[in-house]
Amino acid sequence: MKKVAIITGSASGIGLNLAEHFLDADYQVVFSDLNENALNNVVKKHEGKGVLGIKCDVSNENDVKNLIAKSKEHFGRIDVLVNNAGLQYVANVEDFPTEKFNAMIAIMLGGAFLGCKYVVPVMKEQQYGRIINMSSINGVIGFAGKVAYNSAKHGILGLSKVVALECAKYGITVNSICPGYIDTPLVRGQMADLAKTRGISVEQVLDEVLFPLIPQKKLIDINDIAKMALFLSSDAAKHITGQAMIIDAGYTAQ
Repeated sequence: MKKVAIITGSASGIGLNLAEHFLDADYQVVFSDLNENALNNVVKKHEGKGVLGIKCDVSNENDVKNLIAKSKEHFGRIDVLVNNAGLQYVANVEDFPTEKFNAMIAIMLGGAFLGCKYVVPVMKEQQYGRIINMSSINGVIGFAGKVAYNSAKHGILGLSKVVALECAKYGITVNSICPGYIDTPLVRGQMADLAKTRGISVEQVLDEVLFPLIPQKKLIDINDIAKMALFLSSDAAKHITGQAMIIDAGYTAQ
């Protein structure tokens, strides 16, 4: 029987890459996202491969409850949940809109909590499960301007440890993945914006701004994040739980 994985925030970006890697690894996959149009397009693209698309606002408890219930009803089991949905906003703490802070905490930390809350009973019944919560190097170090993102991603590590302990005797593992700077169009776009404001090239942004902070002098390959998620979902990782798996080319080793 094929295993079943739910990936939140999987209509684009890292979430989409994760979901497609799970599909390629012969999982049945539930694509979940708030962007219904993008979600429908992705599901249509992979039609016939054992996929399901469910619109979900991860900060809405009823939506998350529905996501887990419909996934279980459709496939009969849930083997993996990747709590990936997230967003970014940058401003100094005194200028950070309170409503934006609360929304980001609700989506990234609250969404992961709700995902765990409703999938754990399913996994306990199965006596098997893998929960992966997407954190960041901003979950282990501070970064000026990212008060909400850092708070949420630090919280993810604590959440993962607690749920890992509570689920340890049920064949369920709970871990976090903490990526550094990933080579994505979004990051490349941010570098282009920075290059424009500084009047330098994108290559100079890499060489003068980012790479001095990154010992390996490389951006992270997005596919390596998915490979880590697949490893943590495998039997080879059955004794790895409550851990923060940092993929950062040496950034936080300094």
